[in-house]
Amino acid sequence: MAIDWDKASRDAQEIFRAALARVDPIALLGRCLAIEGGKLAIRTEYGEARLRLDDYDRIVVTGMGKGSAQMALGVERVLGERVSAGLIAVMEGGKEVLSRVAVVEAGHPLPDLRSLRAGGAILALGKVMDERTLALVLLSGGGSALACAPVEGLSLEVKIEASRLLLHSGATIQEVNCVRKHLSAVKGGRLAQALAPATVVSLILSDVIGDDLDAIASGPTVADPTTFADSLEILKRYGIENRAPVTVTNFLRRGAEGKAQETPKPGDPVFSRVKTLLIGTNREALAAAKARAQELGYETMVLTSRLTGEAREAALTILGIGKDICASGFPVKRPACVLLGGETTVTVCGTGKGGRNQEMALAFLAALSRAPKDGEDLLFFSASTDGKDGETEAAGALASSQLLARARAAGMHPQRFLSNNDSYNFFNACGGLIQTGPTHTNVCDIQILLVP
Repeated sequence: MAIDWDKASRDAQEIFRAALARVDPIALLGRCLAIEGGKLAIRTEYGEARLRLDDYDRIVVTGMGKGSAQMALGVERVLGERVSAGLIAVMEGGKEVLSRVAVVEAGHPLPDLRSLRAGGAILALGKVMDERTLALVLLSGGGSALACAPVEGLSLEVKIEASRLLLHSGATIQEVNCVRKHLSAVKGGRLAQALAPATVVSLILSDVIGDDLDAIASGPTVADPTTFADSLEILKRYGIENRAPVTVTNFLRRGAEGKAQETPKPGDPVFSRVKTLLIGTNREALAAAKARAQELGYETMVLTSRLTGEAREAALTILGIGKDICASGFPVKRPACVLLGGETTVTVCGTGKGGRNQEMALAFLAALSRAPKDGEDLLFFSASTDGKDGETEAAGALASSQLLARARAAGMHPQRFLSNNDSYNFFNACGGLIQTGPTHTNVCDIQILLVP
């Protein structure tokens, strides 16, 4: 029987939409926040907190990230006029109409002057806080760039250059954020210092593998276990120590020598009035995706929420799993759906345009073109949950033997485009791009392998 590729593509998109709906920030806040008997009750799958509202004269809402404005709207719907004021930094297109909290747009994935202003304004909120202030800090992916405050002596320009080098080096997000924290007056627990002595409750939508709280948005309200020495080692590991701005490497060296103040560490008294709670993760999105795939009739397996490594290498593993299913029904029988989540990396060597999800789909297609046996019935879908893959307007891309035939007919060879990191232009020409627009959430990426 011939594969109905249109149906397979629709199924993949439905499964992805189910994942996005589960981690919609407004819905998440509606589920986890409630006012009960004069207390603000916060309940998530990962922890809870109860705060007596009479203990506070003011509730201030602040934060940063791709989903933070929608998180703030969720807070406003529960707390209403109890919210005194606040400010949220979001990326372009992420603004939301709020009644109590100001929303400003800033640069991403690299910070800009708007990011600098946003970081300064958020830090300034701490100057009017006291022990009878409750600060709700809403954090999601992208916050590292959206609220920027370089340490004294460093300019925005040198911090941007350091971030650019790291983002193109193949470093993991944890490694990138380790360096960012040591160049910042807001990250790595320093926002918690600025907001003291207020009670701080951070609600976090995780875009980090393993949900490391100190890495999400570079951990502005979380103790930082990393050091200046760690930051220097990361620059060396990826061969950018001598390419980074001299002022950056000199500052990190001074810090490693004990001549600059370290970020606050676990056990620091500043965190005694800070509570941090996860509200949404990649695992939750995958659970919703699995449920929808099963409703659509697929035998479904969630393989991992921690997919890492080079995108093009991960693609080879996923293709191998698909070929096993086609050949023998192992590890799951047809019709099959295999789900993965996480965040891979791309070491940029070419001059093309793309993102890690498009690169993974293109690598899948390139490998399929070299050895199509047992892989002709596969559809692979890879997309970012924030709707933006790399510096493109696409969320990701899908790959199939049907799309490969279309590319061959047009004289387009996947490997040639892959060698130039030019996945966007390949899929833009072949019609394989996944377009969602801004989703206003961010819990890493999701991969869907369908074997109809």
